[in-house]
Order: sequence, then structure tokens, then C-alpha cells
Amino acid sequence: MKPRWSHLVTAASLAFLLAVAGCGPTAPRADFTFANGAEPETLDPHLVTGQPDIRICEALFEGLTARDGAGRIVPGIASSWDISPDRRTYTFNLRPSVWSNGDPLTSLDFLQSWRRALDPLTASGYADFYYYIVNGEAYNRGKITDFDQVGVKAPDDHTLVVTLNFPTPFFLDLCCCSTLAPIHLDSLKRWGDDWIKPGKLVSNGPYTLAAWRVNDRITLQKNPHYWDAAHVTFNRIDALSITSATTAFNLFHSGLADLILDKGLVPTFFIDAIREKPYFHSSPILGTYFYRFNVTRKPFNDVRVRQALAMTIDRQRIVERITRAGEPPSETYTPPGFAGYAPPAGLPYDPQKARELLAAAGYPGGKGFPSVSVLYNSDEQNAEVATEIQASWKKELGIEVSLRTQEWKVYLNSLDDLDYDIGRSSWVADYPDPNTFLDCFVTGRGNNRTGWSSSAYDSLLEAARGEPDPVRRMDELQRAESILIAKEAVVAPIYTYVGITLYDGTKLGGFQSIPLDDHPLRELYWKQDRPPVPVTAPTP
Repeated sequence: MKPRWSHLVTAASLAFLLAVAGCGPTAPRADFTFANGAEPETLDPHLVTGQPDIRICEALFEGLTARDGAGRIVPGIASSWDISPDRRTYTFNLRPSVWSNGDPLTSLDFLQSWRRALDPLTASGYADFYYYIVNGEAYNRGKITDFDQVGVKAPDDHTLVVTLNFPTPFFLDLCCCSTLAPIHLDSLKRWGDDWIKPGKLVSNGPYTLAAWRVNDRITLQKNPHYWDAAHVTFNRIDALSITSATTAFNLFHSGLADLILDKGLVPTFFIDAIREKPYFHSSPILGTYFYRFNVTRKPFNDVRVRQALAMTIDRQRIVERITRAGEPPSETYTPPGFAGYAPPAGLPYDPQKARELLAAAGYPGGKGFPSVSVLYNSDEQNAEVATEIQASWKKELGIEVSLRTQEWKVYLNSLDDLDYDIGRSSWVADYPDPNTFLDCFVTGRGNNRTGWSSSAYDSLLEAARGEPDPVRRMDELQRAESILIAKEAVVAPIYTYVGITLYDGTKLGGFQSIPLDDHPLRELYWKQDRPPVPVTAPTP
């Protein structure tokens, strides 16, 4: 029988619906409201690592380049750039622009912001994005302390010159990432850590921060000082902080949310019922769902244990019974879709071989295996996947694994601090190159979060950076990935993401499904008047 709306409404989601609705049908409403996922950890562009956080930062801050709705690199604060014949030096020409408080924005803002992002004390999780710049890594690791030695110069207020170690085909893609955005350093000096709060945050992007109600919503207001404000349609946007798929779906169908961006916010049990609805949109994205192992803890310091666990994850069963959106099961960390790159073979589902490996590691039939847990952030689907894998490990290996769930911010801190045994993880490409996945696991990278280090892996990534031949470069990356997923089994890939979004395409314009899963809010507009919130909620 077709499920009806009333079957979906829970007490918790009803309370959230009422909170979002305000005092009644005449309550003020944002021009656009979307479900953003978990409560952001921070809005500091140099510190963000999670997709919900980055999504907001991209609306608040703009770098030298930007990405349009189709995923193409376009001018941002830099109106144009020149690239030297050896493709190592980029000269960016900055357009006249100002901060949201009216202060002029100059090349010096970029230079000083980049110095702050590279400062070891800042502890930016994406500081490695700067490692392609001459002496960027040396400065971040404290090997040099004179920032003048880093390949970034500001010869005048409207010119920024960047010199790279090697030609880097995706450098302009890096320049649109939040980590390379400028911040208003006077605000940081004045307010300290509070500079990211409403009334204090000064931004240079299409939006300003109007309000931040923790575990409720972030309200963005159009920035009248933005250089391209004339083409920003929505005056006010509400980004709802939601982890419950049922609540998010209720909000969408009640007309209180215009867009659901995250597949995790669509109830998996309901996907088959809405797959043919006109508001249902799905497409492959460059993202992978995987488990990572903390190799600094026993028994995960033994590669045989990691391999055994990876080889008893029934990926096919997970995508058919739990995720149910057409996700391809994956034994590889990098997803298909990168031009010129073929991921190597990973570890197949092989319970018999896994039992042999576990016995060789000293745990025959699971005997003597220590108490360990799987950590995941609060999400209905994460819980279902973890429960399925827990049962598989019990059945095939005879080991008991407990489940541990945390809210988004706490979960990220636990991964950073290596306070976990096995961690639920995901990665979505920041730029269209397999390096965006593989560079994460170089020794000491902020997104490594495993304690793992391999000189062989590091050498292959380093060789790939300086390899001018694209075929040889991809071969080096492929060999590195083989070490990561098979020889060392630091991560256990599970499936490749399929992006699912819910929105009315006849009314919402500027939204496109792209492999990078990046959807600039400044691009969105209404093709026609948005309908009012219905008095009674519709059936799906």
C-alpha cells in the first residue's frame, strides 16, 4: 500500500515543523529554505571540513575563483589571471571589491589570510591545499618561519602572484575552495574566536550571516556589497540543521523546505515510493562511503585484521537492502568518473579468506578479539549500515563489535583526536582529479585521521605531483591507491555515492546535478512564484 503522509510524522518531526513554521501562516518566511544536514562545526573557512559547513562558507566567502552551477571554474574576486609558459606562476588580477562592512578588499587580505591558514597554530584541516605553492608545506610544518619565502606575493592592491612547485592542473579549482578564501582579519583580531558569530562576522561573498540558531537554522542575508549582487536573487536563505531524514522529508512535503540536498535526509524505506515523482532527482557524484581504521590501536595495527574486516563487508547487500538508491558497491576508494583514471582492484567480499587472515593474526574464530566499536555520526542510514556490518562481522568472523554514535561536531573531533576504533567516513571530491581523494592519506595530512603513515605511499603521491606525463601520473596514483585499499587496507570502501535531491524543477532554477555535488546558493532563483505553505500537508 502506498504510504501516506500521516504515517511519516513523528512527535519529534512535528515539533520541528511547528518550530520552523513560527507562530502561524503569517510568520516571516525566507525566500528560500533548504535542509543542510548536521549542525555546522564552525563557519571559519580555514577550519571547515564537513560538507554542511563548507556549503555555508561558500555562500559567505569567495576566493580568487568560483564555481558556477554547472561546476565550471569562473572568475571570483579575481576578474582574470595570467599563467606563465611553464604553468607554475599565476598572476591574479583582483576586481575592485569590498567586504560586507564596506572595507576595501585587497590582495594583501589574501596574502595575510593565506598566511593565517598555513600557520601551524591555526591547524587547518585543508592546509595541504597550499602545499602546491612554493614552501607552503615547509611553512605549515614549521620548517621555515619566514612567510616571505612562501610563493605568494602582493605587488600592489589588486595583484596576487602565486608560484607553484610544479604545474598543477587543478590549481584554479583549489582557488575556489573555502580554505583559500580571504577572511576579515581585523574582525578576527577584535573578536577572537567569536568573529564567526552573527553581528561580528564580516564576509565578502554573496551572503552575510544574519542569524545562527544552534541545532535549528542559519539565516543568510544577501550582501549588498558583493561585487555581483545584482545577479543574486534570494534576499534571505534559511539553512536548516537537520539529521533526521523523516523530519527533513516532512518539511519538504509540508512546503516548509524547498530543497533537500543530502541523500541521507531522504528516508531510505521511502525511496521506491517516490522514485518516479517529478521532485525526485538522482545522479552519480564523485563521492565514496567507507570505513577507516585507527591503526594506532590494537588490533588494527595488524594489517591482517584490517583486511579481514574489509573482506566481510557485504557491500551488495548494503546497497540493495539499506541505501536502495542505485549506489554501486565499491571496493575502491576513488569513485569512477575521473578522466584518465582507472581505480585499482580492491579487496573482494571473501569471508573464508577473511577467517584465515583473522586466525593468522591470532584470533581464530574471533577468539580473544578485544572489545572494539564502530563510530558514526547521528544519522538513520549510518546506523542501519553499521548494524548490518556489525551482524556480518559477528556471523562470519565471530567477533563482537559495539556501535557508538555522536553528534556531528563531537564525531569530527573524535576522528581528529583518533578517539575511535573504526570510523564511518565519506569523501566527496573537492576538485575533478583523483588526487582529491588520495592526498588525504599522505602522512600528517589533516584529513588522514587514521594515524597511518607509509613512505611508499607518500613517495608515489609526491612523484605524481611532479609528473608531467598524464598517463604516468595516473599510474602512480593507481599504485598508491592499491597500497591504501588492498596491501595496507587502511580504509574499507563500501559504496559510491548517488546524489539524491528533492526539489520542484518547474519552479526552482539554477540548480544542476553535477559530479562534484557543489551547488552555489548564489545561482538559485525562482522561475515562477513559489506556492504558499499548504494548509494541510499533501500525500507523497
